[in-house]
Amino acid sequence: MANVFDLCFSRLSISCQVTYVILFISLAQPQNIVDFKPSYLTATGPTVTALLLGNASDISLNLRTVSPSNTTGSIGPPSCVAEVTQWVLTREQVGKTAVRVQLKLDKSLRLCGENESDTDCCPKPLCVLETLQVSACVGGTPQASLLIQARIFALLLPANAGSENKTVIPNQVYQPLGSCPCDLTFGACDVRCCCDTDCSSEDLKLFVSHCLPGPFGGQVSPSSDYQCSVQSSKNSPDWFPFVCVNSPPENNPYLGLFYQGYTITAEPGPSFQSPVSPAPVPVNVYIQGSPIFTLNGQYFTIPQKVLGQCVNNAPVAFLKNFEVNCVTLLRSCPTGSPLRTLPTDLRIKVKNGQGGDVLVDVIDEVAFDLSQFISSTDAFSDEGLVCENVTLALDYKLYWEGNGITSITLTQTVGTITFNSSEALTTRYSAVFLNGEVMVETNSGNPGYQVGRPVIAGIVDTLDNNTGLVQRVSISLWKPVSDGLCVSAEMKPLLFGENSTSGCLLPVSRHNLTRCDLLRETVTSLQNNLMTATHVAKSGNPDPLTMTDWVNISFLTQNSSTTMEDSTNSCDGVPSHQHIHVWSLITGMVEGVPQRDIRALQVSYSMSTWTLDCGGGDVSPCVDPTETQLFPITSSVSFTDILVNTGPPKTRFQINFTEYDCNRNDVCWPELAFPITKYYTGEPYSQSLAKGLILVFFFITASILGTPWRQIRQAWK
Repeated sequence: MANVFDLCFSRLSISCQVTYVILFISLAQPQNIVDFKPSYLTATGPTVTALLLGNASDISLNLRTVSPSNTTGSIGPPSCVAEVTQWVLTREQVGKTAVRVQLKLDKSLRLCGENESDTDCCPKPLCVLETLQVSACVGGTPQASLLIQARIFALLLPANAGSENKTVIPNQVYQPLGSCPCDLTFGACDVRCCCDTDCSSEDLKLFVSHCLPGPFGGQVSPSSDYQCSVQSSKNSPDWFPFVCVNSPPENNPYLGLFYQGYTITAEPGPSFQSPVSPAPVPVNVYIQGSPIFTLNGQYFTIPQKVLGQCVNNAPVAFLKNFEVNCVTLLRSCPTGSPLRTLPTDLRIKVKNGQGGDVLVDVIDEVAFDLSQFISSTDAFSDEGLVCENVTLALDYKLYWEGNGITSITLTQTVGTITFNSSEALTTRYSAVFLNGEVMVETNSGNPGYQVGRPVIAGIVDTLDNNTGLVQRVSISLWKPVSDGLCVSAEMKPLLFGENSTSGCLLPVSRHNLTRCDLLRETVTSLQNNLMTATHVAKSGNPDPLTMTDWVNISFLTQNSSTTMEDSTNSCDGVPSHQHIHVWSLITGMVEGVPQRDIRALQVSYSMSTWTLDCGGGDVSPCVDPTETQLFPITSSVSFTDILVNTGPPKTRFQINFTEYDCNRNDVCWPELAFPITKYYTGEPYSQSLAKGLILVFFFITASILGTPWRQIRQAWK
């Protein structure tokens, strides 16, 4: 090798040196590191959006159609050669190091008719089924790629225009339901309405397995088991026929479920049969909210709270984060799950939702500080019953990508506790879904808020390029537990459309009332923990990079110039109540569901005077400086709908001269000539105009030939 270098430098020294300099410069140049987020998408609509992160100044995007190999089943490496497809690729710079990549389908999703020659339509219900690859290239070299699996069905459009004739719907409070209540559109097929006669056989194939259940979908449940006509001689229970019910078929139990356009959810009635729990049905692909299964087909369970009670075997839902605390009264050392669990029992295989499985990776931690798990001081002594390796916390991290799980990490926290007779142990269980290292953030509607979903709030984080990025935070209310004290109280999220009032109790002594400024600061700090946000999202799916999707939160503060009248046993101006007022507006309808946006959010505080109550014979709080009394700290929220006045504005004449307003008076002078105006539809306009002119002619003739004109002519002569 040295001889080669010596030969190069001896004969072609100048050319070799130039070659090495060029090679060194090319290697010293920084490489463009870019990446698509996410790197895999499933498209069910005509628009697909992804982000290209990194230095994309010299990046070119190329789109082509790919297909898996017949032998290996894998897709080849990305290519920088673009192909002609039925998609339009656009890019938009949204930040210093972020580019929004969007694909739009350049094709109509209308289903082709019979013998139709137009090619801009879908010949089959499954209109688009292909795999696309977007490559980010620099100088012909691919740097990153994005795979898109497009599976788009044709749209069901009515063959003819809708009629303006109104259908008279009888009052269903007193009449039974129709044969097909979900048939809402005249002359068109309603999606998921399998009893709609307007749906063809091709239409029904699209949703035959997803028909609307219950009476709304035309599927009236069978008669109740307490009907005398249902029971037979073979399976008659011991109470038959003494307490069975004879009821005519017209007495429909679903009568009145649809009233004035609203749907009322029927509450399940009591049954004489024992409930049967359905067996778990594993799914092939995970979607948001679907249960996660283990390799043996059972639910993947973690202790959770159900109806306020801790359940040890609660299924985990995909992309649903949670964190719960369960309190268990120990009288002896635990021997079974979940308080005593070996790491080998936790290392189970879980289905990843893509045909494979993942193994739970368990990390053991030992807790020496047990203050957050046990409040009693006996647990830290050396006397009493000693329980080793007690499970104190199980924290799961589930990493996901697309519709599957890539890995699961469990941190098991164990410790040693000591107690004499009994001890209340607080254990923590949590599950967090991470896409890379980013926690999944669920929306509260699309696009408007849905009632019962959390209100999305955030704080502005200014980036290096002065582009505001809103980081989500929560708006909370008090959620008291056990003893109701604020020190042990939890917080619950603020749910859209649900008015609520909650609070907790704060122990206050006579010594605390001598330092009112510190007491007011303590209460203010507790209330501020509920509201850490500065902005609230207008809609249920806000963009963190678009400030127009967010509204500033207004805070009403107490006037600082107001003097506080404090005394020995009382403090004035304590912000004991926090009220959140939300104004929302209905901005439109999507499939009959109102879409609500938040227009304003205001936070105010109510001041109160805290005074020790020494009545009723108990004077110890007023004598002993350390004796405490409980004072309430509350929080509430109220939602107000903004009413939109769609009528035209009143004119100045209607405002000033109310006697000419036809809506507020019995006599309407402006409608004196109503028969000859265009608003009169009793007969054709030409006939009403001719009759009106004839009346005017008779009126003028009568006026000329009448007494006043005769007297005027006589006086003129």
